[in-house]
Amino acid sequence: MLYMARIIQQFRILCVALVLFTAPFSVWGDERDQARRIHDRLTGVPPSDAMLDAMTDAVAGGDAIAAALYAIDGAPGVAASGQFYTTVLKNWSTPWTNEAQDAFAPLNDYSATVIGAVRDELDFRQILSADLIYVGSLGNLPAYSVNNNDHYAALESAGADLGDPQVLTRRAQSNVTGLAAEAVAGVMTSRASARAYFVDGTNRAMFRFTVLNHLCMDLEQLKDGTRPTDRIRQDISRSPGGDSRLFLNSCVDCHAGMDPMAQAFAYYDFPYPSEDEQPGLELEQRKDLGRIAYTPGVVQGKYLINAASFPTGYITTNDHWTNYWRLGDNSGRIGWQLPAENTGVSDAALNPAYSEGDGAASLGWELANTEAFAQCQVKKAFRSICVREPGPADAASVSSFVSAFNGGGNMKQVFAQVAAYCAADL
Repeated sequence: MLYMARIIQQFRILCVALVLFTAPFSVWGDERDQARRIHDRLTGVPPSDAMLDAMTDAVAGGDAIAAALYAIDGAPGVAASGQFYTTVLKNWSTPWTNEAQDAFAPLNDYSATVIGAVRDELDFRQILSADLIYVGSLGNLPAYSVNNNDHYAALESAGADLGDPQVLTRRAQSNVTGLAAEAVAGVMTSRASARAYFVDGTNRAMFRFTVLNHLCMDLEQLKDGTRPTDRIRQDISRSPGGDSRLFLNSCVDCHAGMDPMAQAFAYYDFPYPSEDEQPGLELEQRKDLGRIAYTPGVVQGKYLINAASFPTGYITTNDHWTNYWRLGDNSGRIGWQLPAENTGVSDAALNPAYSEGDGAASLGWELANTEAFAQCQVKKAFRSICVREPGPADAASVSSFVSAFNGGGNMKQVFAQVAAYCAADL
């Protein structure tokens, strides 16, 4: 019995020694695993040994966000993979560029501009208003064209590193596309956006998809039948099917707020060749040959169609928009942050709490400076990196990410914060 007791005691001492010896390596291993998870989430590819060492040191030093930024842009003496920009950000932004919300559509001027704005840490709230575009700078690329997407398709096919400022370069959109400076409104006036949302229709699509993509709300969530109806266009029947109740109980909910704001796009269109001009081409092929048009002072005909539906309805005469959603239910839903008087021209005939402006850029600034815009960008980043929706347990962290975004609009920092949070959460 005494012999067995000594054996047990020695075994216990050995176990304690092993725990003490291996504990630092176990902790270091956990930190290394966390660093690897951060890299995987942000790039989708394994890190090099040198990158993993640098990221592990940052995590061990209590700075997982610095480790995430290493994965994005590289560590001292260690190059980044570039996949955060070329793959993750490209897939993150591409659904916004087309009605089908296809994440695998080709790179275009809209998605390239989003990628560049994140890379260069621009205030992301400018994305809907700035005179801004990013173009490829490789010598063998087709020149940027307002009539096709060949420039960006070639840039993507070349496998270019979009994280390299020498490959993807910031330019003034007005200089590249020929649009007048007052016509430019960030990605809303990119060729890809115009091809998707200014083509045909009534330009309400541009408003709807901008709100959907950048405020993460569709019109169904923004219904408010209490807003004034004086700016609803003539093409909306006040008695659809002979029943005025449908207008009062359904149409008003969206159009009362949407139509006054969609007026910001009154001078834009995306004309394309007719079947006679391009015989043998399918409709979508002909649309691919179109280009954005801007007619200052002249309202596009699409704003005046179907006037007989309600002849006494609103007749659009300019691109002056009014935000009736500053009051009512959408005041709280959207969280308007700018003072109303800072966004446009005052009108004593309207409630002074409404905001107003002229043209697309001022409307883009109005929409981007909202709590909904900030929350939307954070939640989209969270879904992309964490591969799940944020839940109740994430609310406090998400709120802190939103607050940080509101401080300067730095989306790269948001991605780094989200990656560090989700990698530590496993």
